[in-house]
Amino acid sequence: MSASRRTGTAGALGPDEPGRDGGELLAALLDGMDAALCALDADGVVTHWNREAERILGWSAAEAVGRTGFAGWAVRPADADEVQGRLLAAMHAPGRQVHEFALVTKDGGRVLVRTQSAAVPGADGKPVGVYCAFSEVHAQIDLERSIALSEALFEDAAWGVVLVDADLRPAVVNAYAARALGSGRTALLGRPLGELIGQGVEELEGALGHVLAEGAPPSPMEVWVTLRVPGEAGGRPERRCWRSGFVRLSSPLAEEPVPLGVGWLFQDVTEARLVEQEAAQLRFRANQLHRAARAAAECEDPAEAATVHLDFALAGFADHALIDLVENEEPLRLVRAAATPSGAPGASLLVPRGTLPVRYGEGHPAVQCVERAGSVRTGAPEPGGAEAGRWAAARQWPEGSVFALCAVLRSRGRTLGVVTFLRGASRARFERGDAMYAESVAARIAAAVDLAALGGAGG
Repeated sequence: MSASRRTGTAGALGPDEPGRDGGELLAALLDGMDAALCALDADGVVTHWNREAERILGWSAAEAVGRTGFAGWAVRPADADEVQGRLLAAMHAPGRQVHEFALVTKDGGRVLVRTQSAAVPGADGKPVGVYCAFSEVHAQIDLERSIALSEALFEDAAWGVVLVDADLRPAVVNAYAARALGSGRTALLGRPLGELIGQGVEELEGALGHVLAEGAPPSPMEVWVTLRVPGEAGGRPERRCWRSGFVRLSSPLAEEPVPLGVGWLFQDVTEARLVEQEAAQLRFRANQLHRAARAAAECEDPAEAATVHLDFALAGFADHALIDLVENEEPLRLVRAAATPSGAPGASLLVPRGTLPVRYGEGHPAVQCVERAGSVRTGAPEPGGAEAGRWAAARQWPEGSVFALCAVLRSRGRTLGVVTFLRGASRARFERGDAMYAESVAARIAAAVDLAALGGAGG
């Protein structure tokens, strides 16, 4: 059977040609189109059905043409009235009407289609039916969803999204990522990551390169970075922890996968990680104090017990430590009682009796600590510069020391001396939490010093 039958609708859709049936010509034209097409007359009877409609729904023209409406074969009975009503309503509406319907295939499946329908005018200009062009919309809906998802990610996402090209340079950046990287969205495009990130850029670029070559890692990774933020002269860049996930982007149009770049998604989890680190640090330090107390309890010499506390405190806390005791208050004179080896690891050593006073000048941090009866934190002006060595030598501290923390030794209301903890340039500055720990250690050392003078213990 032809894809159409001779009706008023058929005549309206295409005039007859001399010597040739107009309905057959129309059927040939409809069958050659890529879009699925059907037509209904004013009573809702199907008058045309082309090959693309057959392909999508499985119903042949012979099975479709002549049926009244789609009920019972091309749509579910519950939806039939609504579908037919919307299609026929196009006869009395201006322009084309667009709808989405779920149609039923011959084998019982359901296909979501998007229709465009419009009225078919008769010879007198009045509508005599409606034509309907329809196509599957799964691919189109998937595309629209992908576009909507991309727009949402790049505008409203609560995490950073960066599309990195094959040269590892940002090609697209969302608002969250721009804030995290400390620059505007357009200012970041095309710039090497090394211009944006200081410490940690090698690890990040290594991860991106691995994703380009091998694919995404099985789980997210955490990267600690330091940003190169403009205007930070005189201040230390803040370290951030980014929990990052990666996906490799390949062209969907090529037969072989062609890498387009990497999608990098990240969240700033710095605060959570710092809280976890602080909690772990507190647990470790409490354990060290407990272990030091047990070890010191086995020492017969109180001076040795003091150095035991010092050695346990150093683990993970500082590189060197010194104990200076008050020999005279007016004028103030401090005598070295114990110190860790300089230049090599080892246990703290007691200084023999008779040692000369330490030549600390006025304003020395250890002197300030004793005078204030409180902890003092200090550091070299440029920890990584050439002046750091002279800074440590001027204060009579071991070479390589750039950060210092002095805690007073007090017992039963008396100031006994000062303990000084020193760090090198590879460590961070002493913070307030470090001072609290140092004061706890100093209290235990002072209790041991109060039992016996350390100077005498070494003699």
